[in-house]
Amino acid sequence: MNTAKLVERADELIKAGDAVLKTDHLEGAYHMISTMENKSFRSASLSFIEMVYGTAHSYYKEFNKETDGWRPANAKAGIGILISIKNEIEGGWLTTVRGLVSAEIFSDFLEMSKYLLSNDYKDAAAVIIGSTLEEHLRQLCGNNSIETTGKTGDVDAAKKADLLNSDLAKAGVYNKLDQKNVTAWLDLRNKAAHGQYDQYNKGQVETMLSGVSEFCARTNS
Repeated sequence: MNTAKLVERADELIKAGDAVLKTDHLEGAYHMISTMENKSFRSASLSFIEMVYGTAHSYYKEFNKETDGWRPANAKAGIGILISIKNEIEGGWLTTVRGLVSAEIFSDFLEMSKYLLSNDYKDAAAVIIGSTLEEHLRQLCGNNSIETTGKTGDVDAAKKADLLNSDLAKAGVYNKLDQKNVTAWLDLRNKAAHGQYDQYNKGQVETMLSGVSEFCARTNS
């Protein structure tokens, strides 16, 4: 996740809120703001908050509630929430929390794979380990400003795991040895996913589990 770009976008939205406040005018006995500019400020801000936190987060709900109006106080409330979000991102709290949550989720899936292996379900374990690894690669790309989609004709499509692996190694996120290991793990996952069960054994999946667990823990951010 590129925190610098998130902070930059938060600043842009705060400035947009300030611009809305400058439209403060009297309508009868009441101070009002421009409905057009406020609508643009509100929709752009909600889109930003949804992208960063999701719609279930208190920031989204509070912003949606407090800015639902055409008074200067509504815009001021929205600006205040955006400032809090900016300060949280700058302080590293967003990355820290997401990293902890991701680590916990990855740990759960890898523990599931360990259980499956102990019961001789090597094929299901290999698929789960590989899928966990792929998701980790996508998160590493997000944390290091590496695109996870690319053009396929005129359509944006998710990059394949092998390409993510190559991009991460080129960017220096991890070294060539890690890249080779990831390539081998993804190859084993693909064999399991395509029913080529006789091309690997339980011991190789156990080695994969150990390697992916160490790799995810070491490169988690």
